[in-house]
Amino acid sequence: MSRRISYFKQKGDPYIFASGLGLVVALGMVTWIIAVILSRGLSFFWPGDLVQITTSGDETYLGELWAQEDAIQLDADGHKIPVKQTQLKIGNRDLYGMDFTWIRDKNITEQAYPENAVTFERLEYGNFYGFIEAVHSGDEQYGADHPELYTKARQAYRLAREKREQLRETQEAMTELSEPLTRLQREISLLEISPEGRTDEGLQQLEEMRRSAEQLEQEIADAYQALTEKYEKLYLEERGIYLTVRTAAGEEKELHLSEVVRFFRPNQMGVFAKSWHYAGKLWEFVADDPRESNTEGGVFPAIFGTVVMVLLMSIAVVPFGVMAAIYLNEYARQGPVTRLIRMSVNNLAGVPSIVFGVFGLGFFIYFVGGSIDQLFFSNKLPEPTFGTGGILWASLTLALLTLPVVVVATEEGLLAVPRANKEGALALGSTRWQMIRKVVLPNAMPGILTGLILAISRGAGEVAPLMITGVVKLAPTLALDTTFPFLHLDRKFMHLGFHIYDVGFQSPNVEAAKPMVYSTALLLIVIVVLLNIIAIYIRNNLRKKFKTSTF
Repeated sequence: MSRRISYFKQKGDPYIFASGLGLVVALGMVTWIIAVILSRGLSFFWPGDLVQITTSGDETYLGELWAQEDAIQLDADGHKIPVKQTQLKIGNRDLYGMDFTWIRDKNITEQAYPENAVTFERLEYGNFYGFIEAVHSGDEQYGADHPELYTKARQAYRLAREKREQLRETQEAMTELSEPLTRLQREISLLEISPEGRTDEGLQQLEEMRRSAEQLEQEIADAYQALTEKYEKLYLEERGIYLTVRTAAGEEKELHLSEVVRFFRPNQMGVFAKSWHYAGKLWEFVADDPRESNTEGGVFPAIFGTVVMVLLMSIAVVPFGVMAAIYLNEYARQGPVTRLIRMSVNNLAGVPSIVFGVFGLGFFIYFVGGSIDQLFFSNKLPEPTFGTGGILWASLTLALLTLPVVVVATEEGLLAVPRANKEGALALGSTRWQMIRKVVLPNAMPGILTGLILAISRGAGEVAPLMITGVVKLAPTLALDTTFPFLHLDRKFMHLGFHIYDVGFQSPNVEAAKPMVYSTALLLIVIVVLLNIIAIYIRNNLRKKFKTSTF
């Protein structure tokens, strides 16, 4: 028996078994995490039915069934006994000050699903659950006894949306009015401080520009007055379109339809209608801007910022990582200095990410960005342009963070190129650079892309360095738009990882924000997987092309 055990150990079967078991456990944990994220994230967008609950204390609640669990209660003898309780999302935060309440199941005396119960998704204060009592659309009013009250409410909602869009367009026009004058005043300021502004021709040009500015200022004032009057008229018309709604407890409230994103009667919706609503909510999540302290709405700015940052990071890290690996492997004399450099590169991979963030703040933002402002944007100082956090500095900081990964993976790719191929190229008369460019780099490209894949996976999920180099809670403008120079590297940006942190730990309404955390986490996983799939696809094609590679 002892011989069999000894032979079993010598073969290494216990280690193989332990490795396989560890792999199974790791895969199981990953599968469990993804399953939790999928179930809690995707179910958030499904319209839940509204239940009306009456308790033994004559309290009436209307909302969505959210969770059920056992609470611990002490009996007369002091023993702990489990008591079932239900969590109800009651919404109406502006009235109740909270979104959720717990109700003991033994206190429930009546439970119903009223067909005329309505869910209102609002721009502020979350959802409102109640019943429509009256519709006010300008001079037209419809009471609860009207047979088509809900249809009239839908018509009033469409009209309110039109008024809201007209208000938005008018406000944008008012904002854009001053842009020509701002540009002209900037040109006047630049000419005043330049040597050309002190010549006779420059002084004459300044006088003409000042007269043009005065004339333009008067034209803008007249146009602004007209737009202001139009805006006030539209605002009064928009505020005249509202609903009178009633809560389950009997309280009435005026609900302006311009503040409503959508409303529906979930208890009358079939599977097809709910599926259509689900698809619309899912599209809103990936295509719209966030609202209500990032706990509702969409995450498009965060998606956009994450993808752009990863692309900029990749563009920065790959060339420098490949050049460093080529130098260390092909040009540098192998010795103590080279070994020290390699050891330093490997040790950089273990440095905490927040240290890279502090370095990015001090070097990129304060030193490099401050110098750029002094040289090219001195007229805007003391307001910084590049001397503050932005997507460029965040991308470069993450490029430094992921540089060791790219260097190590590229070196492994370079070492995997057969020595005979290199010697053959040199024997045919090619220079060392020609040999590297024509033979080594193409065959090492799968290894380079492996480093890029690892860099993307790590860089996309990092949050700590971004918090001090450019990421913000809400970015009003994207880094890429239609205004010259189109890509604005100085702008701050949103990031999915920071969005998860902000919603999950900084939100004033943590319970309501939980589904958004799961949904955003799922979206971040999907984006990282898609970016990796693209890189893996390219790498596999290169492997087929260069069969001599050992990858």
